[in-house]
Amino acid sequence: MQDAIYEKVKKYIAAHGMIVPGDCVAAGVSGGADSVGMLHLLWRLQKEIPFQLSVVHVDHGLRAEAGEDAAFVERLCEQWELPFFLRKVDMPGYAARYKVSLEEAGRILRYQVFDQVLREIRGDGKIAVAHNAEDRAETMLFHMFRGSGLKGLGSIRPIRESVIRPLLTVSRAEIEAYLDAYGLVYREDATNGEDIYARNRIRHHILPYAQQEICCGAVSHMGELADILAETEDYLERETRRLYDRYVKERAGEEPIPGQEGPVAELAINLAGLASEDGAMIKRVLLYALERTTPHRKDIGACHIRSLLELMEKDGSKELFLPNGVKACKEYQTLFLRRGGRDREDASSEDGTIIVPEIFLPDIPVDVNVPDTNGFTFILREADSLPETSVFYRKEQNIPENRYTKWFDYDKITTSLLLRTRREGDYLTIDDALHTQSVKRYMVNEKIPKMKRSSMYMLAEGNHILWIPGYRISTHYRVGENTKRILEVRLRGGNDGGTNRGTVDRGRG
Repeated sequence: MQDAIYEKVKKYIAAHGMIVPGDCVAAGVSGGADSVGMLHLLWRLQKEIPFQLSVVHVDHGLRAEAGEDAAFVERLCEQWELPFFLRKVDMPGYAARYKVSLEEAGRILRYQVFDQVLREIRGDGKIAVAHNAEDRAETMLFHMFRGSGLKGLGSIRPIRESVIRPLLTVSRAEIEAYLDAYGLVYREDATNGEDIYARNRIRHHILPYAQQEICCGAVSHMGELADILAETEDYLERETRRLYDRYVKERAGEEPIPGQEGPVAELAINLAGLASEDGAMIKRVLLYALERTTPHRKDIGACHIRSLLELMEKDGSKELFLPNGVKACKEYQTLFLRRGGRDREDASSEDGTIIVPEIFLPDIPVDVNVPDTNGFTFILREADSLPETSVFYRKEQNIPENRYTKWFDYDKITTSLLLRTRREGDYLTIDDALHTQSVKRYMVNEKIPKMKRSSMYMLAEGNHILWIPGYRISTHYRVGENTKRILEVRLRGGNDGGTNRGTVDRGRG
């Protein structure tokens, strides 16, 4: 079994040209099963392919047992006579400073460390990471559930720039069998067994069910599909870049985020030329243009592309405000995207759409002014730090209900939030079974005056309405006993009866 896995990995490495004689490879090893298995396989491969292998372990500054993990990996390196590099990073500090998630901060910092170590060793080289077949299938499903395009469905690539993934066709069961066969031990991260994160729930429940009840080769087939989709995306990406170069001119920005390419400060799109292309390619060019102007790809959704398409079709000069301070401005037959074009205190657009900035820090409130209101305040809180949360939700005791301050389960929000007026297709979830009702029907049932309906600002994620201020919230986003982070939203100037505590027990506003 162990030799079959070794041959499988060796063949995969050769097929993709991952490692050739003379290469310098830095293997990222956490001490877990996947990375220990990968390291042992690469260590064996050195006997057939002469290449330089080093080991990098990153302490993210989060786990209490991080020192034990580092010591374990260092002992492996001593046993196998491999160079060992330990680097400590401040993942929480980086996430706070650059307003990115902890997961994204960890990814950026890890690859920064890998690059630094490679430069110390020789100046260039390759980075080996231990993603396996389940990781790839899990990532594909995660992206699919979040409405990703082809790039996301292509999932994890075998090679991305200097990063190689030798285990991408090997299952977790195969890796564990390989470790058992060689008597290799490894460290287990306790959080891997928890269902707190969406990826873990996919890993523990959805993938096993698919393998056992739908198709025994589901994970393998998803890997094959990922290859096909990735190949298709590569072609479309080349075409997108070709059209982008033809119709778009850009001016570089300043002060890029470390580890990322700096966003451009301004770009100009030739609408007359772009409009002559296929509709699918127009959307791709607009998406790529937005990606070039914003540091956080996760903030960009289909709703923003739709808004840009609507802006293209309008006569005269119009404006639109987008995530991360990007302003879209149409001037005759040119569409400009400019960074730094929005003041948070004056964030209204020509068509009434307002993009709410992502909130990553619980101690920094964000205030957004909205026409015809006193504006909204957004605050992110940790649920465990609020005694009223545990009292109300875990002991089922009521707290006073109010109409103008609401709490939402922040981790159920997967894309950018918008404050906007209603659109066709808007809906609410109205009960614990997550039955839905159209916003139009709700407004009719509530006898909201027809003249008022089109001017009411609502908090939305895509077409899913979180809150119609003064009325109700969507049950899907309701805070519960498993909530970790609470997004508090307050309509400033609303009369909450003397309390600022948010409550969502009956879904009413």
